[in-house]
Amino acid sequence: MSIIEVCSSANKSRNYFMPTITIPKKALRDKELIAVPRSDYEEYLSWKRIKIYREVALTPRQKKILARARKNLAQGKYLTLEQLENALGYKS
Repeated sequence: MSIIEVCSSANKSRNYFMPTITIPKKALRDKELIAVPRSDYEEYLSWKRIKIYREVALTPRQKKILARARKNLAQGKYLTLEQLENALGYKS
């Protein structure tokens, strides 16, 4: 018997298929299960293969801006999204 047994049974009154999935408890010991459509999973795999976290060489100006931003963050000189929305008059 396979770990996951999938059977499709037709619901004739609504004219669609309702998948039935049986997963043995042994297969889920100390694990989490997430069910997603195959197309979404394949898209995830294609993105996973792309090296998203490559290093980028910063220009001297960008390094200066980044250093200033980090300093402001460390000193607490920043606005939260809620504070910004309130300052701009947006209703949340």
